[in-house]
Amino acid sequence: MAIVETQALTKRFESGNAVNSIDLTVHEAEFLVLLGPSGSGKTTLLRMIAGLEQPTSGEILLDGKAITNLPPRARNMAMVFQSYALYPHLSVFNNIAFPLQTQHMARNAIRTKVDWAANMFGIGHLLERKPRQLSGGERQRVALARAVVREPAVFLLDEPLSNLDAKLRITARDELQQFQRRLATTTIYVTHDQIEALGLGDRIAILDHGTIHQLGTPREVYEEPADAFVATFIGAPPMNLVVREGQSTLGIRPEHLLPPQAYPSAGETLCTFPIHVSRIENLGSDRLIYGTLESPLPSVKVISRVPSTIDAPVSVDTHYKFVARQRDLRYFDPKTGLRVEETS
Repeated sequence: MAIVETQALTKRFESGNAVNSIDLTVHEAEFLVLLGPSGSGKTTLLRMIAGLEQPTSGEILLDGKAITNLPPRARNMAMVFQSYALYPHLSVFNNIAFPLQTQHMARNAIRTKVDWAANMFGIGHLLERKPRQLSGGERQRVALARAVVREPAVFLLDEPLSNLDAKLRITARDELQQFQRRLATTTIYVTHDQIEALGLGDRIAILDHGTIHQLGTPREVYEEPADAFVATFIGAPPMNLVVREGQSTLGIRPEHLLPPQAYPSAGETLCTFPIHVSRIENLGSDRLIYGTLESPLPSVKVISRVPSTIDAPVSVDTHYKFVARQRDLRYFDPKTGLRVEETS
């Protein structure tokens, strides 16, 4: 187990700062997700931690010791790339064994460790095959087994599931989280997929333009977004933002903007939002209802996510009064986008 820290870490390119003075601490055995859109700096940050990019300024520490200028092989970290980076001419066995062979480990010890790693990921029967004979999910497991076999202090994962189809990604997420829990290895995981981030991370660092906008648990970043960027980046559909003249911007999650039948209990303070319904998507378990507000600010587009358990007679090209609980509303400064506690 290990603690990874960055102190004022910066990477500057000719086009500007890819990473801008980031202070970050990854705790022992933690699964930390770096989440952000393309170009947010998350992969550059990961590559600097791995030693594949040299920082412009700042420090990287492993268990309190500076490793900023150490080469990748001296950092006791294992990285899994988006492409998996398997050697096509080598068997699965030799792909997994490669980092041990470069350390001149004894053959018997290599066989033992490769069998252990392969069995952990259920690929023991594939050891004699070449990468071209494997499915995408099997290649991903080989790449993870090659990282695990070194027993590194830190795992660095750069969008390792992005090449898998949607169904396989769900299974792979579960397997990845289980193996990380078993090994209790400090893990830093890069993704642009918020579902992956929310499902995998102990904490999530949300980046944009080289800056961390918020660092917190999945529940914290979803329910208590630090600013409008986080509010709209996390969530599918994203949070509705209603810009009100002379007031703070109002934020409402689609699953909180519902027909009155959703809130039958007395004692809840409800806010009413008359909406002209323009489109409805039936998704089986949910209905997505698209429309425009008629007040407090007409023509603002909003989305409601209504579970199938709520039977409400909503149809296209009709006017319907939706409600939201006062405690579910969030407010943001219209100029800075930062979260404010105003409730007016």
